[in-house]
Amino acid sequence: MLRTLILTILSVVFGGMYVNVGVQHFTDTAWFEPIVPAVLGDPTIWVLITGVIEIAIGIGLIIPQTRWYAGLTSAAFLVAVYWANLNMWVNDLPIGGQSYADIWHVLRFIAQIGMIGLSLAIAGRPEKPASLYPLTGLKEHD
Repeated sequence: MLRTLILTILSVVFGGMYVNVGVQHFTDTAWFEPIVPAVLGDPTIWVLITGVIEIAIGIGLIIPQTRWYAGLTSAAFLVAVYWANLNMWVNDLPIGGQSYADIWHVLRFIAQIGMIGLSLAIAGRPEKPASLYPLTGLKEHD
């Protein structure tokens, strides 16, 4: 019961943080662009795409019926986007006009692992939760 309450609160807070950062991808696109790996091409499109994904994950974490999917999606997304953070670290790229010392990048890596762990904790058990069935219109036996 207490674990469920804590995970619910963390889901809503974490979801709100995702939505906030996702919106920032649209309101300050240029801030994120320098760390997009060059091999991906136009950084603006990638910043906008990841902004949409972050907003969707955030909303998914906030809504109880979609939390399982959003938690798993969040974990996968955090693994995928770490490439940009690693690119920033390895190539000493500035973000927001500022470069960071190695300790900042190590702390960011640790935070990324923590967020992946939180995402998986929010997702909980690996099977599809029965509470999702009302959203799909399916019965549990379908």
